Amino acid sequence: DLDAELFRSTYLPAAVAQEVLAENERPLEHHLAALRLLDQATEVPTVLGILAIGYDPTAFIAGAYLQFVRYRGDDESAPIADDEELRGNLIGQLSTLERLLKANITTAVVDAGGLTQHDRPTYPLPALREVILNAYAHRNYESSNAPIGVRWFDDRVEVLSPGGPFGAVTATNYRQRNDYRNPSLAAALKHLGYVNRFGRGMALIEKLLVDNGKPPAEFEIDGQWWSVTLRQAS
Repeated sequence: DLDAELFRSTYLPAAVAQEVLAENERPLEHHLAALRLLDQATEVPTVLGILAIGYDPTAFIAGAYLQFVRYRGDDESAPIADDEELRGNLIGQLSTLERLLKANITTAVVDAGGLTQHDRPTYPLPALREVILNAYAHRNYESSNAPIGVRWFDDRVEVLSPGGPFGAVTATNYRQRNDYRNPSLAAALKHLGYVNRFGRGMALIEKLLVDNGKPPAEFEIDGQWWSVTLRQAS
């Protein structure tokens, strides 16, 4: 159920580079167990292993995918320009997601004063990536079969994540507090280089939006869902 070649070619080198695991001649199973991808006693993949390097995660975890929809308009009644379900393991999903985001961002050249100009994308790619990576890291895989949703309209992008606030985080303190529903998954994202540090996603998103001349992110939170909206203009 685990893609051993993907582990050898991508996951293991990333873990070694992050100094999470020493490179040595131990058997593959020992490396997998050390990174919490395999239960060494039973030789059964862990949930993290299935999500990160499994051949077919949704065969075991129904909601372990992302649904991307691009609309030609400002609401869900508009015609659909693109609709993709990103299935497969985390590494494959995030690789495809990078392509989708870049394909849908457009860039304008704007005057910066005097004779200078600079590029201004419709959305800063790092901010979009951070919002969606947060959705992967903090979503509820246990009691929701819904996917992460990315809904791209002409004037905004909405990212929906199953699972409300967790632990010390509430609907009122989420900008100041941080907690981890899926700590092993968050660590795996760090090993793979998708995130650099824990606990700074909110501040980073806000800074990236301000630097790009965009409005602040809008958050809607209830007991079952997070929704984050990025807008092109106020």
